[in-house]
Amino acid sequence: MSNLKDIKSEIEKYANDSNLTELQIVEKLEKHYFDKKVNANLKLYKLGKKKVREITKDLKISHRKFYQILEKKNIGYKKYNKSDLK
Repeated sequence: MSNLKDIKSEIEKYANDSNLTELQIVEKLEKHYFDKKVNANLKLYKLGKKKVREITKDLKISHRKFYQILEKKNIGYKKYNKSDLK
């Protein structure tokens, strides 16, 4: 519990020093760590060690969101087209 208090006090100190609120700081931290986790998973995806299903489950995002991230980072992927099956 003391670790959480330390984190809270550091966030409050940083909020006092900057023009940001505590909530804005937490949102920036969340975005930073999410991006860090995405990048780690993308490296494994490029190497073929991790599948889309596993990555989306780890990141708790939808498949569409993951493919959107791939397009944004210009990473090639194979699209599944249902119309070819007819």
